[in-house]
Amino acid sequence: MKTAEIAQRYLSYFEKNDHLIVPSASLVSDDPSLLFTVAGMVPMIPYLTGVVPAPHSRIADLQKCIRTNDIEEVGRTARHGTFFQMLGNWSFGDYFKEGAIRYAWELLTGSESDGGLGFDEKDLWVTVFETDDEAEAIWRDVIGLKPERIQRLGRADNYWNTGQPGPGGPDSEIFFDRGPAYGQDGGPAVDDNRFLEIWNLVFMQDFIDNIRGKTEFDIVGELPMKNIDTGMGLERVAFLKQGVENMYETDQVRPVLDRAVELSGLRYGAEHADDVRFRVVADHVRSSLMLLSDGVRPSNEGRGYILRRLMRRTVRSMRLLGVDEPVFPELFIASKEAMKSAYPILEQDWAQLSAAANAEEETFRRTLDAGSTILDLALADTKKSGSETLKGSEAFLLHDTYGFPIDLTLEIAEEAGLNVDRVAFDSLMQEQRSRAKADARNRKRQIADVSVYGDLRAKGETAFLGYDELEASSTVLGILVDGQPVRSAAEGQVAEVVLAETTLYAESGGQVADKGVITGPGYALEVLDVQRPVPGLISHTVEVTTGVVSIDAPATTTVDAANRRAARQAHSATHLVHAALRDTLGKTATQAGSLNRAGYLRFDFSWGQALSGDTKTEIEEIANRAVQDGLEVTTRIMSLDDAKAAGAMALFGEKYGSTVRMVDIGGAWSRELCAGTHVASSAEIGLINLVGESSVGASNRRVEALVGADAFREFAAERALVSQLTSALKTPRDQLTERVADLAAQLKAAEKRIAQFEAAERAGRVPAIAQTATSLGALQFVAHDLGEVGGADEVREIATGVRDTFGSAAAVAAISGVANGRPMVVIATNDSARAQGAKAGALAKIAAGVLGGGGGGRDDVAQGGGSDAAALPAAFSAIEQELRRA
Repeated sequence: MKTAEIAQRYLSYFEKNDHLIVPSASLVSDDPSLLFTVAGMVPMIPYLTGVVPAPHSRIADLQKCIRTNDIEEVGRTARHGTFFQMLGNWSFGDYFKEGAIRYAWELLTGSESDGGLGFDEKDLWVTVFETDDEAEAIWRDVIGLKPERIQRLGRADNYWNTGQPGPGGPDSEIFFDRGPAYGQDGGPAVDDNRFLEIWNLVFMQDFIDNIRGKTEFDIVGELPMKNIDTGMGLERVAFLKQGVENMYETDQVRPVLDRAVELSGLRYGAEHADDVRFRVVADHVRSSLMLLSDGVRPSNEGRGYILRRLMRRTVRSMRLLGVDEPVFPELFIASKEAMKSAYPILEQDWAQLSAAANAEEETFRRTLDAGSTILDLALADTKKSGSETLKGSEAFLLHDTYGFPIDLTLEIAEEAGLNVDRVAFDSLMQEQRSRAKADARNRKRQIADVSVYGDLRAKGETAFLGYDELEASSTVLGILVDGQPVRSAAEGQVAEVVLAETTLYAESGGQVADKGVITGPGYALEVLDVQRPVPGLISHTVEVTTGVVSIDAPATTTVDAANRRAARQAHSATHLVHAALRDTLGKTATQAGSLNRAGYLRFDFSWGQALSGDTKTEIEEIANRAVQDGLEVTTRIMSLDDAKAAGAMALFGEKYGSTVRMVDIGGAWSRELCAGTHVASSAEIGLINLVGESSVGASNRRVEALVGADAFREFAAERALVSQLTSALKTPRDQLTERVADLAAQLKAAEKRIAQFEAAERAGRVPAIAQTATSLGALQFVAHDLGEVGGADEVREIATGVRDTFGSAAAVAAISGVANGRPMVVIATNDSARAQGAKAGALAKIAAGVLGGGGGGRDDVAQGGGSDAAALPAAFSAIEQELRRA
């Protein structure tokens, strides 16, 4: 039974049983404390907690998930995957334990010919919470399951909660017995490898508080509305129904594994270590593809870092399998073909998905090449020192700074006959993880608990009236101070205020929040920010500038008209720039992010190389031609399907509901789904001035532009600058470029001549300095301070010059100088001196220690420095003492 068929049977079954089928939410979670949707229940939390009313009392879905906390287990077990799909059915105050159990059992054991999944009852076991007599009785007396196949477990296994005060409840899990070949008998309480969990039924009935740990909390009461939250792992059911050993061999994943096998020339099943690598590749390629399809792009932080790690682990694993050429062009196609029937958007967006993947691989290949060179040098130095172990700090530097995988470092070191200090490496990694966890905890503490908005959201959605009005009357529904509900806020306080209606735009879709004020009887509020903390609710962060604002008070919202006008200009200009980019570069140049504020726009788009000057000019001209043409801007509310049928662009990575707002500029010239505010005619934009273009990743570029009056002011400033230059240089405007180029060439020539004079002057000083040498037995030692110098090169040049004046006679030159207030010493030794044991690197370290810094280098020339210039005489003395001992 194919994976897609299993999902369809599940959704069809629950649709027949009066469940609303909802689409999967994005892998990019709306929860600010989560990078990704890590579980099927994450998008349902607002409904489960009552913050947002559920659209139906019964819901079923297939939810995409990403989980990376067990990434090291991927490929090693049958069930660990980074990307996975959860089937769920949900009841919000409707059916409870018996209904959930009946539905699960009927679907699992129903015959395939009748639309069921066809599991044999004798292969199924269940667990219930240790005190849940009701659930056990339903399984035993209603379903008829034998008592010996019902096991009771404690809080660690059969009680669900979010880890925060709020809803929780016991659960009942359904397991499949894979047979004696996979472990010992005795049920899931004995062996969770043989007995594989496939469905979890959570009975959300309790309110918990005083949480002290995963199993340490207090059940303080019952929920007023009991909910059902279930999750069935699609991949787990798929590999059981398909008769394969693990999730990597199912129909949606195996094609990638098989293509990796073909590319490597190896055989799957021949070697355990290689099999793990093949499964890692199969999992990570699919996970990367799905993350890219939801708008995530590789980067060095947040979600982008996780994606980059998955993609680089793929490349590394293929290299360990002997494949050095690019692999994403082959592996991504295999994954797309396996997944496109379930996710058609993969085919639709294939051009930009493949371009992003290929660009990231190319970047990492360069990283690997650079890292290999650095590693080769480190290994050579390790051997030269007589050690058999590469320092953990060097392995960590390669990993942390250059992105060079530790596994590859281990393999290359082993080939060179060396070990790696894993203890030191792991210690440094643990320190890094601890810092990251501390940062994450601190970040989580700064995020308000969205449950405080529950009562406010229950009063209905905030009506946004700002498309048509800049001022409107409303009522204060709620006030929060420091994340806690209060009855009022007084002058000087910063608070969140929720109104029944507002004309102030909440930040979204790249457009920043409106500026403005909220006023009422005896009070005035300056609006600092406007956000949507939960779907359907608009919250205004304000400073109370006058009086006291209280709940139920009348309120008038007033938008800063000038700021809104400029923001509308910038947002509409963004649409024009997007259309111009696509007209110039092609349809693959699609938006990957934007920021619009009064007078300014920033637009990121999918493209792998810098734009030429001519291309930027063409884009700017196309956008401004649309401004001059005075194109009409219209908006329409319609279904998502109708908008797509009309050709509207659903921007990559954005989330849309079933009803959307479509913005046309000049009809189909620019047609996008957008909730922002816009001008009525493109002529109102005035002017677009493209001021910057840069890279923001391997496959993304960024353009920046000024709009309207800000664009004009920039042009005016440039005109004034050109006028000043023409006047100062006494050159006509049309000859200014050549004149500046000529002056630059003259300056460069002059600097070269000055450098030659300075070098000659330094060379002239060398003989006199050499004559100050002190005889230390058969060794000549020169110590000289140059005073203020321009830099280390000047000191080094004199040190080597002094050394060379002694010919074959053993000599050491120690020359110092002070640059920018910091002292430095350069040591130069010749062959004869080194034969007597005088090594420049060791002497530089001694001098640096006296100066309060660090130093070192080669045996012939080395440098040390510090912060205490007054200690230079002492540093020279320390060098001399060391030479006398040599």
